[in-house]
Amino acid sequence: MALNNNKFDALNNSEESEDDETSFNEERKRKEYVLPPVQVPPQEHPLQYTYCLWFSRRAPGKHAAPQSFDQNLRMVGRFASVEQFWSYYCHLVRPCELSGHSDFHLFKDGIKPMWEDDANRCGGKWIVRLRKGLASRCWENLILAMLGEQFMVGDEICGAVVSIRFAEDIISVWNRIASDQATTNRIRDTLRRVLNLPPNTILEYKNHTDSLKYGMVVSPFK
Repeated sequence: MALNNNKFDALNNSEESEDDETSFNEERKRKEYVLPPVQVPPQEHPLQYTYCLWFSRRAPGKHAAPQSFDQNLRMVGRFASVEQFWSYYCHLVRPCELSGHSDFHLFKDGIKPMWEDDANRCGGKWIVRLRKGLASRCWENLILAMLGEQFMVGDEICGAVVSIRFAEDIISVWNRIASDQATTNRIRDTLRRVLNLPPNTILEYKNHTDSLKYGMVVSPFK
């Protein structure tokens, strides 16, 4: 067996070994997220996509790093039919009944509710800030519209989030391509309709890539 002639050869081999181990760990982590398909019995009504419902909560006043946010995510369940959705939804606490810094995330299966996910990285989200007490009704209207494909933008919708905070609640709809303004505007208009938003409600678009914002603002939200 040939020996390394100098410390530089040994260092290179060590780095290659570390790279191989890192690649192996990343590949293994990706495979952990791959779950078997959700089976839909013949008597049930299938949805166009399979969805995954997540829940997260963190203590107020703490600015969570991305890795800690990932660790706070808890999968509630996955569903691919109308009946499977209601079997979960009927047993969930409504957003207005949540306390603290809590979020429900409903995303298409295989997309994590994080902007770093490949499906979200080049996209953005429409944000609606709500007065306290409105989140439960708006969230239900939003997810029913999303599951029923009322946005009419094909595969562009990634998911939706309702965020419960102390001063206000926030609802957002995430899409894949922020630069497609025609599609993002259609999502905005549909969002206004399905939520039946009052004319003084602010809709703000946030780009995941560079945090640029553009929105349709009628008047300051009060």
